[in-house]
Amino acid sequence: MAVVQFKRRQQATAAPMRARQDIRRPFLGWTMLESARFMMEAGTLALSWPLLFSAPRGDGHPVMVLPGFATNDTMTALLRQFLSTIGYDVHPWDLGWNLDQHSAGENGEHVARRIEEIATATGQRVSLVGWSLGGVIAREAARREGPDGALRQVITLGSPFTGNPKATSLNAMYELLTGNKVSSMQGHARYARGHHPLPVPSTAIFSRSDGITAWENCVSETDAQTENVEVHCSHFGFVANPAVFYAVADRLALAEGEWRPFDRSGPFAAFYP
Repeated sequence: MAVVQFKRRQQATAAPMRARQDIRRPFLGWTMLESARFMMEAGTLALSWPLLFSAPRGDGHPVMVLPGFATNDTMTALLRQFLSTIGYDVHPWDLGWNLDQHSAGENGEHVARRIEEIATATGQRVSLVGWSLGGVIAREAARREGPDGALRQVITLGSPFTGNPKATSLNAMYELLTGNKVSSMQGHARYARGHHPLPVPSTAIFSRSDGITAWENCVSETDAQTENVEVHCSHFGFVANPAVFYAVADRLALAEGEWRPFDRSGPFAAFYP
C-alpha cells in the first residue's frame, strides 16, 4: 500500500508538466503573506530546534548550499548551521549575491570551480542544496558534471527549474537585476529539459502555497533515484521551516550509491501533505 501511495504522489506532481503554458504565477494572497509566513516559520524553527535533532545524523561528506535569487549566503545561514551541527562538512556558495549568470558564470563555470575546489580539498563527492534560483543552478551543475563527476546528490527547495518561466512574482526584479528577458527564456534549455531526471540522485522539495513561484515549475519527472516532496511552506520559509530542514537532513543521510523514497512519517509528518 505504501508503494502505491508513493507512486500516486509522484504521478500527481509530474502531471502538470505536460501543460506548461497553463502554469500561472502564484495566487496573490500567498504572495502578500510571504513575509508574515516566513516570520511564523522562523519562530516554529526556534521552538522545534531540539526536535530536529531526531533527524538522521550526517556522515561528514561535503555539502554546498546555494542561496536564492538576489540573496547571498546570509539567507542560508540557519540551514547551514543546522547541517553542520548534525555532522556535515558544510560550505557556503561563496559567490556573493545570486544574480544568476552574473554570479554562477555564463556557463556555470564559477559554480563548477567551487564544486571542484570542495571535492579536491575533501576527497569526497559534494551534495548540493539549492534554494529557489540556487536550486536551478545546482541542477544545471549536475547535468554538467554527469553521473561520474564530483556531485553526490542534489536537493532543491522551491526551485523553478522547469515549466513556464513567466510564472513567478519576481519577473520585473529579475529582469532589472540580471538584464535577462523572461520572455526569451521559454525555449531555453534550462526550462525545456529542466524536468528531466538528473544523472545523480535528486529531491525537489516544493510547496503548493509558494507565494513567489508556481509550484508546478518546481517538480521533476521521477525515476529510480528522483523524487518530489511536498511540504506546507512559504517560499522564503524554505530556509527557515523545520519540516524542510528535517527532509533535507533525511535525504543527505542516504548512503552513497543507495536510495529510498522519503518517509513522510516522523516528528514533522503534519507538514507533508
